[in-house]
This record gives sequence, C-alpha cells and structure tokens, in this order.
Amino acid sequence: MTHLDPRPAAAPAHHAGAHRGERHPQPQHAAGHEPPRADEPMTHRQILEALSGLLLAMFVAMLSSTVVTNALPRIVADLQGSQTGYTWVVVATLLAMTATTPVWGKLADLYSKKLLVQTALVVYVVGSVIASLAPNMGTLIGARVVQGLGVGGLTALVQVVIATMVPPRERGRYSGYIGAVFALATVSGPLIGGVIVDSALGWRGCFFVGLPIALVAFVLLQKTLHLPVVRREASVDVLGATLIMAGVSILLVWVSLAGNQFAWASATTAVLVVAGVVVLVAAMVVEGRVAREPIIPLHLFRDRTIALATTASTLIGVAMFGSTVYLSQYFQTARGMTPTHAGLMSIAMVGGLLVSSIGTGRIITATGRWKRYLVGGMVLVVVGLGLLGTIDETTSLVVVGAFMAVLGIGLGATMQNLVLAVQNNVPLSELGAASSVVAFFRSLGGSIGVAVLGALLSSRVADKAQAGLASIGVASDSHSSHEIPDLGALPGPVRAVFESAFGQSFGELFLVATPFAVLALVCVLFIREVPLRTTNDLVPSDGAAGLDEDAGLAAAAPEATGELAGSIRTR
Repeated sequence: MTHLDPRPAAAPAHHAGAHRGERHPQPQHAAGHEPPRADEPMTHRQILEALSGLLLAMFVAMLSSTVVTNALPRIVADLQGSQTGYTWVVVATLLAMTATTPVWGKLADLYSKKLLVQTALVVYVVGSVIASLAPNMGTLIGARVVQGLGVGGLTALVQVVIATMVPPRERGRYSGYIGAVFALATVSGPLIGGVIVDSALGWRGCFFVGLPIALVAFVLLQKTLHLPVVRREASVDVLGATLIMAGVSILLVWVSLAGNQFAWASATTAVLVVAGVVVLVAAMVVEGRVAREPIIPLHLFRDRTIALATTASTLIGVAMFGSTVYLSQYFQTARGMTPTHAGLMSIAMVGGLLVSSIGTGRIITATGRWKRYLVGGMVLVVVGLGLLGTIDETTSLVVVGAFMAVLGIGLGATMQNLVLAVQNNVPLSELGAASSVVAFFRSLGGSIGVAVLGALLSSRVADKAQAGLASIGVASDSHSSHEIPDLGALPGPVRAVFESAFGQSFGELFLVATPFAVLALVCVLFIREVPLRTTNDLVPSDGAAGLDEDAGLAAAAPEATGELAGSIRTR
C-alpha cells in the first residue's frame, strides 16, 4: 500500500516560475497590513478590510437602481416618455445585468477576481456618465444597458469573492453585512434620489452620486483584496454567452411590448416567442455538448438543492422585483407624494429586511441550520404580497407600511440564504459559476416580472383612466391614457381619476405576483438541508496551482491538502 505525499503539491508552481526565469520576491508591507498568503486562511480583520471595498462596490450596484426609483416619474415626464419607457429604464439595466451575470461568474472561475470587480466598476461609471447626459429616452435606456453590464459584474463577483474568502459555516455573519448594505442602499437610494430630484441638480444628478463611491471602492479593492487565483488553461464560451444573452433579450422585448405595441395574440408575438425559444435551445445545446468551459454548467442542475434554489430564485425575482420596483411610483402617482417623501416610505420594508438579514445570518452561523429560515421567510413573502394586493389610493399609509415591513422581513431571511445553500453544495472550482447561476435566474425572474407587470400596469391604468375620464365628460385617446401625466399640473377632477386608476392597478400587481411567491415556497420546502461546511474546499483542480494575485506566491491550502492526503490511498 502506498500513500500520497502532499508535500510536493506546492513545489511545481514554484519551479514552474523558476523555469520561466521568473522571480517573485515577497513585497514589503507595513506591520499588521501584510496580505495573506495563498496557503493561509484570512483573519477576521483581513476579511473585514477586504469587505470594505467589496461592500462599497455592492452598494454602488444597488444604488444604481434605487437612486432612480423616485426620479423616474420626473425623468419620464421631462423626456416626454410613456409607461413603456418607464418600464424600460428599469428593464434595460435588469436585462443587461441578467444576460451578463453568468459570464462574469464564469470569468471569476478563470481569471483574477479583483481585476474583474474593478473592471465592472469602470463599466458602471461609463454608463452612469452617459445616462446623466442623456437628451432623450432612447439614449437613457441605452446608457442603462451599459450600467447593467457593470452592475451584473458587481452583483455576481462580490458574492463569489466573499464565498472564496469565507467558509459556508462562517458566511452567515458576513451575510449580515451584505444585508445591511442592501438595506442601506435601498433606504438611502430613494431618499438621496428624491432629495437630488427636488434640488437644483435635478434628476441628472442621480447618475453622478455613485461615481465618487465607485472610485473609493476601486482604491480600497486595490489596497485590501488579496486572493488566491487558479492559473490554468481557460476557454471562454463566447458562442454560449452570445446565445444566452440574445435569447433572453428577445423574450424580454416581447413581454415588455406585448399588449401595448402589439397584441399578445399576434404574428409579432409568435415570431418573437419562437425566435427566443429557438435561440435558447441552441444555447443549451452549446452549453451541454460543445463548449469546453460552459457559461452555465448544466451538470449543476443534477444537484437537487441547486435545481430547486435556482427555480425559487427565478420565482422570487418575479415577485420581488416585479412588484416592489413600482412601489415608489405608487406613492407618487396614487398618493401624490414628492420623491423625497416616497423614499421615506421605503424605510418600513427595508427596516424589516435589515433586521431579518442580520439576525438570520448570525443565527445560521451559530447553529449551522438554515432551511427553517428559508421556509419562514418565504411564508412571510407570500403573506406580505397578499396583504399589499389589498391596497388602493385610499389605504392608510400606516397600514401600507406594516404590509411592506412583513414583506421586507421575509425577503431578508430568503435571498442571501438561497445563495448560501447553493454555494454549500459546490466545490471552489465552480463557485463562481454556481453563484452566478442563482443571481442570473433571480435577475431573469426580476426582468420578466418588471416587464410583464409593467405592461399589465400600463394596460390597466389606461383602461381605468379612459373609463374615469369618460365618466366626468373629458375626452381622451388610447395614446394619452398610456402616458404618465404630471399630476401636479392636472385639474383636480382629472388628477383624482388618474390617482384612482394608479391606486387600484398597483394592488392588482401584487395579487398577480403572489402566486409566484407561493410556487417559490413550494420549491424551498423540497430543498434538502445539508450541514454547512466549515472549510472552503480549496483543493486546486486539474493540477493547477494557487497563486497570490499580488505577490505571486505559489502555494496550496495545507488544510485541504492534508485532508486529501489522509483520505486518498492507492492499494
């Protein structure tokens, strides 16, 4: 019987560099600030230092959506847009984010994660500058696509980097920080956006507010983030990525325009649906049979937890993004609030999300049990959406706030823990792909939800507004009833008609979103709970050597290698 000796594991990487004539001297650092070697776990302090830049990057990503929510009615009115334009300012970012998330995740398995995060920040900045200067709705929507490319990278990569640094069992305590940043961005974004819109800066200032934060995040990442990276032969699946983005885009264009630009049952619908399905089927063929490094590894879905978690994430995306993105519009169009006041109303939901996210994260770290919080969170999401389905333009704001708090508590216990369940079931070599798959399907659900519910809202408001205007003797046409009016400039009776039309229609949106949350709850119930790992499974795959991105130090994780040596024997 022979035994596998783990000691030479780190040597080939060192000698490989020597054979190329390379030298990797260890850089000098101030005491207490030396970056971790690739063969050493990061200390709590080092993790917190690295988290500072990562959480700022995530804050920027969240801010890109939340800061404009209260500005959208003013933006659309100023640029003479329609409800479809309102929807597409949101959908454009979600679409780009959704289509590129798996690409970013796969790249994270192949290349430097720090460089990728910094690249995503630069892309976000470029899109923000273009958006701030947009002269019309078309340019603004295009700029939001560029922003979405960067946001897709930040959304996928921050989760991957944190999962690389922290084992699943310890990840709960840091997930609380992610929840706190999510809550802060969700609360402060609408408030900041509302204040800026009501100031001399106008709505264009909303796209500048994230730029200094992005710059600070870039610098902090450069200074504090030091990760092991696997050097191996890589092949980026360009064809698969292109087909996935094209197929998703075609279907989202269909669901956002159907009912307004053309009928749901029409030749245009048939062409778009068939084209989208055919392209996605081709993408699956490429991913399963052709690509050496598929963007979405289909074998991941053989795992029951991953399959159910991604399905639940898609359904949660439909319910969450598809309904909550229109809450700000409800407060401004149905309740006559200013953007600033509408932002203050979001505190109720985000306060619940903050408490729930931090609380469940710490409990999960202490106990290692997570499924009960997923189930409880989804129950509250279903209840919250159902309650919000009863609101109209006359519902007490205190009652609306209470309903939003219930939804926030449910979302806080659900979103991060679904990602944690998936990350716990995959090796480190596929962590980026698996994490991005969950984010991809959640964003896909959100994109579909925003587009479909936006089209539904536009249709329902137009019908109710036309009927209401006719009842008071005011003539209107179909086109004008689809536009978002400046309520402050309307005569009292006409304004009341539009407020009533919007108020009743928003309640219907939440009712439509509720069944999707119920289906997500069913998926969560069937997820099998697996104890959280206490290690990150850092064994390099395919004989690759782990290299420190900055110092170039070649090493393998001794704990993981020791476990390997103790378990592998040749008889």
